[in-house]
Amino acid sequence: MLELAVLGLLHEAPMHGYELRKRLQEIRAFSCGTVYPTLRRMSRAGLIEETQEEQEAQRSRRARRVYRLTESGRERFVELVEDCGPRACQDEAFDVRLAFFARTPPSIRMRILESRRRRVEQRREGQRAILARADEQCDRYTAQLHRLGLDHSELEVRWLDELIAHERAEQGAERPVGVGDRLDRGLDRDTTNGT
Repeated sequence: MLELAVLGLLHEAPMHGYELRKRLQEIRAFSCGTVYPTLRRMSRAGLIEETQEEQEAQRSRRARRVYRLTESGRERFVELVEDCGPRACQDEAFDVRLAFFARTPPSIRMRILESRRRRVEQRREGQRAILARADEQCDRYTAQLHRLGLDHSELEVRWLDELIAHERAEQGAERPVGVGDRLDRGLDRDTTNGT
């Protein structure tokens, strides 16, 4: 997910390493120990390029590195945002995917949101079952911890329902009326002869 986050941020504009690291922290708490090795790997792979900032190099011993997206990096970013496999809705990936939903095709966004909702609904049902047995098996603090998990899951399902409803409304507004739509609404009937 770090690769997607770096490509997505550099898709906006080139950035110094420090600025990039700071922006990554706004999406998720990525470790500094993983950010710079990932940047080096991505540079070797030709996804990003690293340049030294000339003005800074003259004023200080250590030049500031500026990272830019390459054409290969743009292609990889598109590939990653269009991937709606099972990992896209998992806890460790969903927040990063959501951060770049504006550049994700609408049909992919919908699949990821619906998959995430199913995953959280399954978790919620498991938490309800645990909570039903909690009085017999857990102390009150552990039971409260399970209650908090259930509350969080219920809140996330409602939030996802709102996102999905908004996404459907938006996609419906963008879609031109086609033959299938006319059939669904009975608009293809010939009103002149009553059929």
